[in-house]
Amino acid sequence: MIFQATIAKPVTISGIGLHSGNRITMRLRPADAGTGIIFHRSEGERTVAIEAIAANVVDTQLATVIGKDGLSVSTIEHLMAALTAFGIDNLHIDIDGPEVPILDGSAAPIVDILAQAGLQRLNRGRKYLAIRKPISLVEGEKRISIIPSRFFRISYDIAFDHPSIGLQSRSIKFSPELFRRDIAPARTFGFLHEVEYLKANGLARGGSLDNAVVIGKDGILNEEGLRFSDEFVRHKILDAVGDFSLLGYPLLGHIKAFKAGHDINHKTVTRILEQRDHWQLVEFSEKDLAEALAQAPAAYQEELVFSEA
Repeated sequence: MIFQATIAKPVTISGIGLHSGNRITMRLRPADAGTGIIFHRSEGERTVAIEAIAANVVDTQLATVIGKDGLSVSTIEHLMAALTAFGIDNLHIDIDGPEVPILDGSAAPIVDILAQAGLQRLNRGRKYLAIRKPISLVEGEKRISIIPSRFFRISYDIAFDHPSIGLQSRSIKFSPELFRRDIAPARTFGFLHEVEYLKANGLARGGSLDNAVVIGKDGILNEEGLRFSDEFVRHKILDAVGDFSLLGYPLLGHIKAFKAGHDINHKTVTRILEQRDHWQLVEFSEKDLAEALAQAPAAYQEELVFSEA
């Protein structure tokens, strides 16, 4: 993915917000090169533009939340992960509620909708953030390290004191095909007592067995069971892809995480951006771009199709 990209045509995503329980609609629109990912959050007659970058993160307790000027958008991580998989650098997102619709609790429906929108390549090169020196963060049992790599890799380990989860590990070399097949369908999950507590405190109003894996004392409550035997660690990888996209650049590095979540993910992103001597921005030369353009149609526009691996 040498060039920046946006979507080829507008698409709409509608659904229930996990915490508000309200129906929310997002309209995704193409954007020019250099725009970045921008949420246009509307409430009444007000609309605030919120760039999807680490500096705008305002909360990480239950999800990744970005905000500005008193308005915010929550639970952006699944959408941001799907945009990362597509290589979409520039996008306008009009949203009429406080959170991205939860849909089925995974990124699979978003992937399908983005595939319908197609991909528009833009005539400007991408800049990659390449890790040159290891960076690490430890908070109690939670830890994340990121080391140099020619590729974007994630190795993730989780440990829960419940027989339905236990110890789970997975390591991936990120690619669009792998993301669509192995990561995007993994759903968010929670324990029944946590869901009951959230509902009692006015949260998770839109949560149900249709949009989350719920774990009771004796096992999984969803009648259909799990989509993967290790769906839990796969979903943690999904969240991490979305959270690390807030670096503002595609990442070249190997993330190694243990018992991590949104909060430590965000703190690691912040630490990376602060430790400027541990990374550098890499972009292709004008010669590389010119050669790539010469091999492409003059008006390059394609529908994004994932090859089956």
